[in-house]
Amino acid sequence: MAGPIDAFRYISYMRSRWRLIAASCGLAVVLAVAISLIQTREYTATARIVIEPPAGSDLRAAMAVSPIYLESLRTYEEFATSDSLFRKALDRFGLRPLLGSRPIESLKKRVLKVSLVRNTRILEIAASLPDARKAQELAQYLAESTADLNRAMVSEGDHDLLVGLEHQEADARARLDEIDADWARLLSTEPVEDLRASMDNAAGLRSKLLRDILEAQVDVAGSNGRAQQGGSPESAQTRGESADAGARIAELRKQLQDLDRLAGEREKLLALRVAHRDKLDAERKAGQAGLATIEGRLREARGDSGYRGERLKVIDPGIVPERPSSPNLPLNLAAALLMGLALPLLYLAIELNFLEQRAIGRRDLFQAVAKGRDD
Repeated sequence: MAGPIDAFRYISYMRSRWRLIAASCGLAVVLAVAISLIQTREYTATARIVIEPPAGSDLRAAMAVSPIYLESLRTYEEFATSDSLFRKALDRFGLRPLLGSRPIESLKKRVLKVSLVRNTRILEIAASLPDARKAQELAQYLAESTADLNRAMVSEGDHDLLVGLEHQEADARARLDEIDADWARLLSTEPVEDLRASMDNAAGLRSKLLRDILEAQVDVAGSNGRAQQGGSPESAQTRGESADAGARIAELRKQLQDLDRLAGEREKLLALRVAHRDKLDAERKAGQAGLATIEGRLREARGDSGYRGERLKVIDPGIVPERPSSPNLPLNLAAALLMGLALPLLYLAIELNFLEQRAIGRRDLFQAVAKGRDD
């Protein structure tokens, strides 16, 4: 029964001291109102930026927003909260006299709040200042500067990529021009068609020599046959004709050997020229293919220029706030009322406990004195 009795006594004790509780609550409310009225009013303006995926990316991949991708978007918070950008904003809008001479880091923590809305690609930039219009101008300026900074970075990256590809194209084109010049020089200094025509003529001449040799051999065979059948005067004439035919055969065979040797040299020269031409033609075709590939990459890079990275777009520059964000009078009153109620309750609990302990001590003392008299 001690618990309910103590709680009942505590409630009864509080009811007996209600004036103290009411005075505490009233004083807390009055102080909260006074402090809220004394405090400098601050207005908060909020600008919003949407972070769009690269235009060249797959739409389905853009719609599938992963936590890792959302976490990577926090990089743009650093864009908006950079010290150099905040200093430019202070100088642009003349906020130093309005905010005081505190360090820029402290001013930025007090004035600026940048956050990515949970599970979205929307970046919020909130600026709090005593001047509502300047707060809106500051938030809008920071949002636009953040978008411009991102656009400049993407443009710089595209420019570096284009410059690199243009240098590669120039080198590939210069190399191809050298190969084309070597090809033209090769066509003029190492002709193949004339050499093949000479070889065809030599082949025809060789066939004619073989026919002549064959005919001469037939004549020799005929002369020898007649020499064996005829008399001595005819034999002498036949032997003369056979000797002439043999000499002609020897001369024809010598011409055939010279022609075969020349044909072998021409074949070697033709093979060397064809190999040289095939090698240079392969280099020429490889250079043309490489140049076409680089030109395709360059056209693609120029077409994707400005759309390769995320695009930041200011969707809400903010409005001039009409109601101050600080001090928050309802919140201050609620906190003061809670504090004004909690402190006297705690004080009364301590006081009641002290009174009970003192009463118990007195009772124990009286009991001890009475027991001593009885003894």
